[in-house]
Amino acid sequence: MSVTDKKKAKDGSLGETVKVIVQALLIALVVRTFLFQPFNIPSGSMMNTLLIGDYLFVSKYSYGYSRYSFPFGLPPFSGRVLSSDPERGDVAVFKTPHDNSTDYIKRVIGLPGDEIQMIDGVLHINGAAVPRERIEDFVDTDNFGNERRVARYRETLPNGVSYDTLDLTPRGQADNTKVFKVPAGHYFMMGDNRDNSTDSRVPVELGGVGYVPVENFVGRAEVIFFSVDGGQPAWQFWYWPWSVRWDRLFQSI
Repeated sequence: MSVTDKKKAKDGSLGETVKVIVQALLIALVVRTFLFQPFNIPSGSMMNTLLIGDYLFVSKYSYGYSRYSFPFGLPPFSGRVLSSDPERGDVAVFKTPHDNSTDYIKRVIGLPGDEIQMIDGVLHINGAAVPRERIEDFVDTDNFGNERRVARYRETLPNGVSYDTLDLTPRGQADNTKVFKVPAGHYFMMGDNRDNSTDSRVPVELGGVGYVPVENFVGRAEVIFFSVDGGQPAWQFWYWPWSVRWDRLFQSI
């Protein structure tokens, strides 16, 4: 083979490699934009449903698409297309109304037109107390092996969706609230870790979430695909035999 032929073969191989990389990036972009987007959990506001260090897939198509479904909020259109309403009890990712850029993950508690109130730590929807049952304590272990027991309740919404909530203190700051009337086109979001969650109980003007417009929804949390202990970065694969929470992999949410 001549030098010219070798150069042509090398250029052709390089061109094919570039083509494959570009195609892979385009496929990844389409999947991330229209189908599934990965998120990781940086805080304990959704414990014990979601733990710090959980990595999960969020379905982008569940609620249709808004400008917040796309990278950098582009294209800039209003409302949603191919829309489907969030359901009570969904765990959803959304952009916070005060800056329209920060991703939060909470549970859908109040639908448009609902009245939501907390009374002595008990959730009330439209004047009726949501049933909750005391179950076994949640046991949290720190990096030094010290255990902390937290009161845990099984809460069941009017549509039958059940999940666990944590009660860090019987007299939490947001255990008693005013009545929140959810506006049309908005939703009331709460964290399952009720005493450690900045959510719709805190108004936007005070640095909270407030009512979330439907167009701010990014997607519905579907499955935990990876999970590492909160104190370990996921990229440190040499710690995986000890840091990966194997029992949480591929758990549906």
